[in-house]
Amino acid sequence: MSSRIVYEIMHMERVVAAVSSTGKAKILEEPYMPYDLYLEQENTEDDIDTRINNLNNFYHWCASRVLSLDRQYAKELLNSIGAAQAVTDQDRAKISLSYHCISLTDVFWVREQGESITFQQINLYDNSLNRAVVELSLKGKPLTVTNQELAPDLSTKGCFPKAWIREKNGFCLLKDGGEDAVRKELLASEICRCFDVPQVEYHPYVFEGQIVTQSSIVTSKEYSMVSKLAFDVYACNHDMDTLAFCKKLDPVTYYGMNLLDYLTGNTDRHPENWGFLVDNRTNRCISLYPLMDFNQCFLAYDDLDGASCQTVFPKRMTQREAAIEAVKHIGLRQKCEMDRKKFADMEQEADMFQKRLLELKSKC
Repeated sequence: MSSRIVYEIMHMERVVAAVSSTGKAKILEEPYMPYDLYLEQENTEDDIDTRINNLNNFYHWCASRVLSLDRQYAKELLNSIGAAQAVTDQDRAKISLSYHCISLTDVFWVREQGESITFQQINLYDNSLNRAVVELSLKGKPLTVTNQELAPDLSTKGCFPKAWIREKNGFCLLKDGGEDAVRKELLASEICRCFDVPQVEYHPYVFEGQIVTQSSIVTSKEYSMVSKLAFDVYACNHDMDTLAFCKKLDPVTYYGMNLLDYLTGNTDRHPENWGFLVDNRTNRCISLYPLMDFNQCFLAYDDLDGASCQTVFPKRMTQREAAIEAVKHIGLRQKCEMDRKKFADMEQEADMFQKRLLELKSKC
């Protein structure tokens, strides 16, 4: 493959594919390809459509490894590395490529052909982070830092200020968003811990005198995360039904998600907010990853039905209907009672939680 630039798509130390700046692609280790990157090798030398599609898919994949510009302080983050604020895939891909597309979500990254850099040298699990990046990510401080230092925060998605910090036992995620969002996520986590469903726990953490939420990292050099949205790309190209695969692979987490989202009034379970846990040794899905992200809870919480359930698409169901279906498949899985005192002055929310819980108990 000859071209001005050839990008090697890496899975840890393994070269899995290469794509040139002219769009020519070569797949070397298909089982280790990213789930949401589709490349096609040319059948003819002048297959322009294939080349264009390859480049578009590659740039889109790279761009997906940069945070969305609707995240609070995103402009400050991009200003701090002198990046343009254009939002095209190609512009955003350049930002991601500037730090080799590394992430704390998985073990994929990119290098130019001929570079001697290794995963061991740049992966974020073994290499340190700059404290200044934490302050910038959470508070929007106009600091000047390098692309490499910003990588983990640029690749953390969502609309609330957040940052990874390294603790003694590994990384944890700090998330702000204001007193109300923090309070709701902590309360929702208290509710979820009353049920035997795999989940990320959220605890209070004091950052610069302000309470934020703290949660442990799910990923490592052993395990990666693939969002449902990313897996849909793979499923579409392999004639698979994503929801059928979810239910067969891990019914407890899938149905437990619908159950807990109903009980907590979580209306933010979009397809980038749940997905699969992948064994990095094989690049195969082994389960759904633990439930996470509860800072938009207790919404559509004024009646028993709740909002439309986002995790059953293309079917249409209310959250109540989806939770009842969940109970029929896995039971209620309650292991302890929720202490009403933890709702504090949120009396209406406490009442609705009890009503919804009783509704599900009546269906057991």
